[in-house]
Amino acid sequence: MTGNRTKILLVEDDLNLGTILKEYLGVKGFDVVHCLNGEDARIIFNQSKFDLCVIDIMMPKVDGFTLAESIREVSQTPFIFVTAKSLLDDKLTGFKLGADDYITKPFSMEELILRINAVLKRSSRIANSLEKPEYKIGSYHFNFHKRTLTTKNSEQKLTSKEAELLKMLCQNGNELLERSAALKKIWKDESYFTSRSMDVYITKLRNYLKADSRIQIVNIHGAGFKLIIE
Repeated sequence: MTGNRTKILLVEDDLNLGTILKEYLGVKGFDVVHCLNGEDARIIFNQSKFDLCVIDIMMPKVDGFTLAESIREVSQTPFIFVTAKSLLDDKLTGFKLGADDYITKPFSMEELILRINAVLKRSSRIANSLEKPEYKIGSYHFNFHKRTLTTKNSEQKLTSKEAELLKMLCQNGNELLERSAALKKIWKDESYFTSRSMDVYITKLRNYLKADSRIQIVNIHGAGFKLIIE
């Protein structure tokens, strides 16, 4: 970052659009580096540190999917895909590659800013959780790396998805964990079947935590869940 400015790598092969986006994001307080193709972006990314990447999918030399794949091999830097298409297959491919969000052209500048800020906020929570892999949940102790949920008299071993879901609930505290955010992060998919699968995991977590009556995982209809500790 430059000072306290968030540094963004913008990869957009349309020079006019890229220039407009760079200038607008600059006015909004971001430090933006603009690349016209995925090949140059890959080189620039490896030479500097970025807080977020905004990547067009359809580009010459190296497409956005390939670029994102190479980024994920070396970094957990969050990224948002930008595309002229609205095909479901493109969205699913993007999320499977680890995309944090997806925006379809044409879009408003205000929408892009909102999505960037939302991704940066989630990324900050995840970064904080990496520094603190253990959580106190009522009378329980949750160790994310060991995938254990322990009390004074018992220990419950968690599956990887159970641990990921409980971690996201802990990261959000008493705030809403959006259903879509959990599905994208853990299941890489938002289909009906994965949504029902997540409900099963929520039920399992409630069962693991039921010995402490102060703990609730509340279903917020149509929105997501809250981990509440009275």
